[in-house]
Amino acid sequence: MRSGVAAFCVVWFCATSSPPAMAQAGSNRIRGEIPVVQAAQFVGKEGTVCGVVDGARFAENAEGQPTFLFMGGNFPSHKFSARIWGRDRGDFDPAPETLSGKTVCVTGEIRTANGRPEIVVRGARNLKVK
Repeated sequence: MRSGVAAFCVVWFCATSSPPAMAQAGSNRIRGEIPVVQAAQFVGKEGTVCGVVDGARFAENAEGQPTFLFMGGNFPSHKFSARIWGRDRGDFDPAPETLSGKTVCVTGEIRTANGRPEIVVRGARNLKVK
């Protein structure tokens, strides 16, 4: 039985796309990529959350003109969102709402907005398309 458990662990680790996220000792920074479904575990920490953009919306008539990238499902059932304020949209080429269907990684402080984890992306350097 023990060898079966070990084999399962090896298969599980090999099947994951990246090593599990880990907190650095004495740091508020998380190393590694955080899957969208685990982002809520790291609220209050700095990290990189990666996933497929299931939907995107430029709320040009809303205060601050935010663009939202919804991951782990589309709005309103998403698990995570990335918010890009209107003042930062000029940093992105192409426009961020064109990222639907693409896998992206966003880096920043993981916070909670409307009961879900979110990162406010503060420039193109904090958003990478895979």
